[in-house]
Amino acid sequence: MKSGANNGALGPAAREASIEQLRATSQPGRELDILIVGGGIVGTGAALDAVTRGLTVGIVEANDWAAGTSSRSSKLIHGGLRYLEMLDFALVKEALHERGLLLTELAPHLARPVPFLYPLTRPFLERPYVGAGIALYDAMSISGGHSRGVPFHKHLTRRGTLRAAPSLKDDAFVGSIRYYDGQVDDAKYVANLIRTAAHYGAHAVNQMAVVDFLREGERVVGAKVVNHEDNSQFNIRAKQVINATGVWTDETQAMVTERGQLKVRASKGIHLVVPRDRFQSTVGLILRTEKSVLFVIPWGRHWIIGTTDTDWNLDKAHPAASSKDIDYILEHVNRVLKRPLTREDVEGVYAGLRPLLAGENDTTAKLSREHIVAHPVPGLVVVAGGKWTTYRVMAKDAVDEATRTMDERVPPSCTETIPLLGANGFKAAWNRRNRTAEESGVHVARVEHLLNRYGSMTPEVLSIIEANPALAEPLPGADDYLQAEAVYAATHEGARHVHDVLTRRTRISIESWDRGVSAVPVVAKLMGEVLGWSDAQRESEIKNYIARVEAERLSQQQPDDISADAARLGVEDIVPLR
Repeated sequence: MKSGANNGALGPAAREASIEQLRATSQPGRELDILIVGGGIVGTGAALDAVTRGLTVGIVEANDWAAGTSSRSSKLIHGGLRYLEMLDFALVKEALHERGLLLTELAPHLARPVPFLYPLTRPFLERPYVGAGIALYDAMSISGGHSRGVPFHKHLTRRGTLRAAPSLKDDAFVGSIRYYDGQVDDAKYVANLIRTAAHYGAHAVNQMAVVDFLREGERVVGAKVVNHEDNSQFNIRAKQVINATGVWTDETQAMVTERGQLKVRASKGIHLVVPRDRFQSTVGLILRTEKSVLFVIPWGRHWIIGTTDTDWNLDKAHPAASSKDIDYILEHVNRVLKRPLTREDVEGVYAGLRPLLAGENDTTAKLSREHIVAHPVPGLVVVAGGKWTTYRVMAKDAVDEATRTMDERVPPSCTETIPLLGANGFKAAWNRRNRTAEESGVHVARVEHLLNRYGSMTPEVLSIIEANPALAEPLPGADDYLQAEAVYAATHEGARHVHDVLTRRTRISIESWDRGVSAVPVVAKLMGEVLGWSDAQRESEIKNYIARVEAERLSQQQPDDISADAARLGVEDIVPLR
């Protein structure tokens, strides 16, 4: 099988080449083995799973890679302590196995351990109960046959707790237990995952929406798609289609059948981003609320605080955080902080939707995080539910089901042994980071930043700087990110719009006080040079992004979901390009 050129690069030429390959599937004998609809974590995972079994694979995404749920999570790789308390041992064990794989084998350049305090508020009885649970959590992670990837838990006294987190109220807790989970930039991971699939031969195209499914009798034999960038339409034929559209599952299923449908409910979770210096702590926190679990998560020079867990029946593409949501999180975190956080401390806000398998009259906090794979009609497989951490298992199960009826024998999944691009050689690259800094003229702190985002592919970014040393400068208002990264996003990572770069290839939209507004002109100029934008197109990108930021800020001032949704929908998406 032919690998994608230039290490899976998803630049403009690669996109056009993939479109031509997908168009050609309408010719006799050229159909794909599998077409995947949806470019989130499960869809891109399925693309890698299928292509590494030797199948011909296409994947289309209506927006940007990870533009939906997969870029708006808590950015944790975890087994889920609360599922352990619900006695869902199978789900926790599976997730802990995947956590270890991600941290040690599949993506050590992107994933890393993060410490948390589980606070204890009652003397005597609570410590042995919680301690036994976390000990079981640690023990279950050992049985995977590979490294756990994180240290074991440790009990802390009240004094030890305050030493680890001096900004906690002195009387908030009687002690704590420090334990570890994993952390990853979710959108960056998906961008890397789809590149890895492309490297192995998958034809991957974003800004390509399915508008209908092709049928021969009862059987689904492909999909009709529209290219958002020029409004052209064509058919893609495939032996099997996998629907991995998350919270849009009901809508995509409805194009085919009304019977045997999986039902997915959307649960909104919002997160706040505040500067790291707003309170002192060397560890994160996990706090119980009456409705959900609240995480306070270390995130570089910031904290991520969330999440909520509420039903959402409005626009799925742009879920909005209301003033009520923000106040809820601030109120609960302030219960344990000496110096309360205020609205003025909030740098960024983001909202995402969890795709939960719906039951009758269930609250979203209790709906299942386990996944289901179904074959509602011949030729169409639907995968839904699950959690970010277990994406690889969901992808494997979906491809297993899709290949079950194929005539030829298909090898089993091998993604447990397929590292993402940038993983191989990462440790060696990290060990020589000082030499790399000397050779490139880029400060070692910048080299470390690049290594933690691109792994052993860092030389590709440094070569952009070598060709144009000015690109070693940081983006305006976002000192953590280099201008070269905006170029790389367009040449290698499939970014097509400025908001792809500012919200997903980087996290400038939530990590900077102006939410990326000052960086927009520079990003638009750099991307425009790669993508061939006209002056008018570049100005349109700038205006659209600024309008998006204003609409999001306005929505976050609204008292409820309906008014927040109305405010956010004041700005349309910026397609088509031409």
